[in-house]
Amino acid sequence: MGQDVRSPRGPRCIALVGPFQSGKTTLLEAILARTGAIPRAGSVDAGTSVGDATPEARHHKMTVGLTAATTSFMGDSYTFLDCPGSVEFAHDMRAALPAVDAAIVVCEADEKKLPQLQIILRELEQLKIPRFLFLNKIDRASQRIRETLAMLQPASRVPLVLRQIPIWKGELIEGFVDLALERAFIYREHKASEVIALEGGDLDREKEARFSMLEKLADHDDALMEQLLEDIQPPRDAVFDDLARELREGLICPVLLGAAVRENGVLRLMKALRHEAPGVAETAKRLGVPETRDALGYVFKTLHSQHGGKLSLTRLLAGHLDDGATLQSSSGGAGRISGILAVNGAYDTKRASAEAGETVALAKLDPVKTGDTVSSGKTAPAALITIEPTPPVLAISVAATDRKDDVKLGQALTRLHEEDPSLMIVQNAKTHDTVLWGQGEMHLRVASERLRDRFGVKITSHPPAIGYQETIRKPITQRGRHKKQSGGHGQFGDVVLDITPLPRGDGFKFAEKVVGGAVPRNYIPAVEEGVVDGLARGPLGFPVTDVQVTLTDGSYHSVDSSDLAFRTAARVGLNEGLPQCQPVLLEPIHMVEIVCPTDATAKINAILSARRGQILGL
Repeated sequence: MGQDVRSPRGPRCIALVGPFQSGKTTLLEAILARTGAIPRAGSVDAGTSVGDATPEARHHKMTVGLTAATTSFMGDSYTFLDCPGSVEFAHDMRAALPAVDAAIVVCEADEKKLPQLQIILRELEQLKIPRFLFLNKIDRASQRIRETLAMLQPASRVPLVLRQIPIWKGELIEGFVDLALERAFIYREHKASEVIALEGGDLDREKEARFSMLEKLADHDDALMEQLLEDIQPPRDAVFDDLARELREGLICPVLLGAAVRENGVLRLMKALRHEAPGVAETAKRLGVPETRDALGYVFKTLHSQHGGKLSLTRLLAGHLDDGATLQSSSGGAGRISGILAVNGAYDTKRASAEAGETVALAKLDPVKTGDTVSSGKTAPAALITIEPTPPVLAISVAATDRKDDVKLGQALTRLHEEDPSLMIVQNAKTHDTVLWGQGEMHLRVASERLRDRFGVKITSHPPAIGYQETIRKPITQRGRHKKQSGGHGQFGDVVLDITPLPRGDGFKFAEKVVGGAVPRNYIPAVEEGVVDGLARGPLGFPVTDVQVTLTDGSYHSVDSSDLAFRTAARVGLNEGLPQCQPVLLEPIHMVEIVCPTDATAKINAILSARRGQILGL
């Protein structure tokens, strides 16, 4: 039934993931408190948690960026990555997941959160990351565990296997039975659970639930199946071995119970991690890390601290790394480490080196960005994995309140993008706006707060200007004349322009039909430049398109004519002629594809019609 895998496996990295407000940060606090990393668990509501340490997270009382914290348990080192639950900040989770050994999916018995839970589990399944499901807030449970499991199962492609069942006292849960250990425990708030005798109805329920667990394990173990068919109780060690093996192979997802706010179920979770979660060797194999003596790591997060400069959170997957080493990046850059820091929330401590499996922050690696693979070798390593940001969905135009801060704003936006590649900065050449694209309203709000609080740039923001354009519906012939005499050489240019509309999408065309040298050939390019100048802003205030302008006639002066004079004359002709051409405003048209459940089709159609949308097909 597999070898004994219950041995220390070196420093491990565990992701805490799950739907929004499922209790991930509270669970991290409970883990740090129970393992002695902090004196007592902080609170998200009170703003004292290790996880949500940034001003933005504490203001909104939600995780808005990845937090790493390290602790030790029974001699093993663990780094926990508290990932945001909101879909707007999901890129932090997606960038970090490849580097972890296992994930704890924190959820609760809430049917409304099933779609988000399903998205997270699909991501883990695709990356082949072993995962535990921690059913949080069990103290508030209002339905039986089997009903909850049946509700959650559709979110997972692999069987959810109950490792524990609750002990009920009336309508409240006062403890649990560990089906692998065959022991019963009573919860004690902020203390280790107390072992009690397993008897009566709880014993009967335990036997039934344990047999169900063993049946699911036996689906992938013929020897265990034979024992169950012959009514032979399998050895406890063999059961643990099966649980560990099938977890690592992605065949099952064990389910554990607890209440993070009371620190219930935390020690059982930690012991399951210690005995069953894989180590860095298995993770390196999953990622295809080549055999090498050089240090090799994966950068999963970039931070810019006010005093420490740029920090690259890195999981070291192989080798030994010393402070001061030069690292080559898969993106082509190279940099020298200016410090190795152990990570623990907002508090980092400097260290001299790092070993395979450890998660550390590397200081001032300016050429390195999130998602890079770094190596201490002499050549750039191949990228272990590529994580593309989700396309942004919402935008705001930003500008510095004080014009002298424009350069400072540009630098701050660059750093924001380094920290969070799912933010996108676009310079709109048509409207001359700096447009910040993000994953939603809260995402952009937090980005604006970081610009103000961390980078010290006061900004004004507003919805992006719409890229309207103009066109014309009526052709005309217009003369443009520029004459100026101010002593010495004057300025003289005279042109006759035919202005005609073009079919939609043809843009701008310029032609000339000058005969007899009315306008010398060397001035014709200047006339075209003047026409382009005049089309930049039409009578309605927007660029003009789908127009052809033809130079047909004009006159010149042998002394006073010049390129500037003819350019000005052409612009004057356009400015005077366009208002007579029946100008019309053009709105941008977007081709969009909408995917929605069948029962939402009618509502989507109504929304599109209200926005003057034209449905081309279903």
